Amino acid sequence: MSETTPLKQIMQERKSVRKYNATAKISRETIMQLIEDATSAPSSSNMQPWRFIVIDDKEIQKNINFFSFNQEQIETASAIIAVIGDIKMYLNAEEIYAKNVELGYMPEEIANRLAKDALAMYGAAPTSTLENIVHFDAGLVCMQIMLLAKEMGYDTVPMGGFDKAKFAEYMELPENEIPILLLAIGEAAAPAYGSSRLPIDRIVRFNK
Repeated sequence: MSETTPLKQIMQERKSVRKYNATAKISRETIMQLIEDATSAPSSSNMQPWRFIVIDDKEIQKNINFFSFNQEQIETASAIIAVIGDIKMYLNAEEIYAKNVELGYMPEEIANRLAKDALAMYGAAPTSTLENIVHFDAGLVCMQIMLLAKEMGYDTVPMGGFDKAKFAEYMELPENEIPILLLAIGEAAAPAYGSSRLPIDRIVRFNK
């Protein structure tokens, strides 16, 4: 796609593709750039809890499919981007806000206060709250990945249907990292089905 393709057109053309050209390759440099661009997404207190494991080894793709309900696209996509949530993301608060000061985004005294508040607030939060936060933030960054991928001419499909406990065990994730979804990316081998939407007046209402 052209770099000047309007965002609305990209949004409309993005579909969940499940048939991929198994021989198509996407360089690791391209995927790294794609993810870096996508991480401009907002996150709770800018804690950026998303972590990514790029799986582009066909044998590993096949192995994770054993506990991912044998979805064809897991093995045929150029890569699977596993989106992980770090529930101890707040431990990076001081580094994140110090960088904001270095870049001139805010005064040091404000950055120090925000970092302290983040450490206190998230450090005292129950695990269930932290899990909700990282799931929400992962959704924001994943949508950006999918739109940017479409702009680059690649297709994607997000998958939440996999055994997350077995995935975490197989990938040897630390306790603070939880798997959220798998995102297939590659070159479509067949077009996706269209998908209808509910009427706008059924899903939107204004305050009275």
